[in-house]
Amino acid sequence: ALLDLSGVHQVKGTWRGSITLPCTYLPSEGFTEQALSWSVERDSSTSTIFRRDDSGDHIFLSNFRDRVSVPKHSPGNVSLIIEKLEMPDSGRYTCQVIWRSTNNSLITREVTTIVKIVKVAATKPIIRAGELGLTVPAGASTSLTCEASGSPPISYRWFRSILGEKVLLQSSGAKLVWDSLQPSDSGMYFCEAANR
Repeated sequence: ALLDLSGVHQVKGTWRGSITLPCTYLPSEGFTEQALSWSVERDSSTSTIFRRDDSGDHIFLSNFRDRVSVPKHSPGNVSLIIEKLEMPDSGRYTCQVIWRSTNNSLITREVTTIVKIVKVAATKPIIRAGELGLTVPAGASTSLTCEASGSPPISYRWFRSILGEKVLLQSSGAKLVWDSLQPSDSGMYFCEAANR
């Protein structure tokens, strides 16, 4: 299994999130990585996204610029990291590595991964209380944190309802913080999580 590339058959990514397409090999003595390329096949046409050779790293497709990278200082790891995923990023991605041996012959290997990008609805938010729990002495500080999963970006809004009366918007962030709690801060708080 000398210089075999290993990868995975399929990777699912979340719209606006990031994914890693694994492509690794065991570096062997007598073989030098000559060139690495990542290409994508979509709608029956294939384009090169990324190439690394003696002249450095090159990104060929403008819609991948600032969004793709390959680890630099970990020999044998040439995985592709794609950030800020877009729906059209779905496709067949091929990692191709060419090595030069000591007798100057070239060895080429490739591995293909299918990428599917999906949109995910925001889940019902989970609320975590700060250190002191839910009963807090006056003057103390505490916080409530709201978490949800789904396709990023997720926005959070905190509301407070007072004695079943009107609902007040408290903050638009995942965390609601009190530096010095007052009895008047008592009430029912709830968080809303939303994405596009």
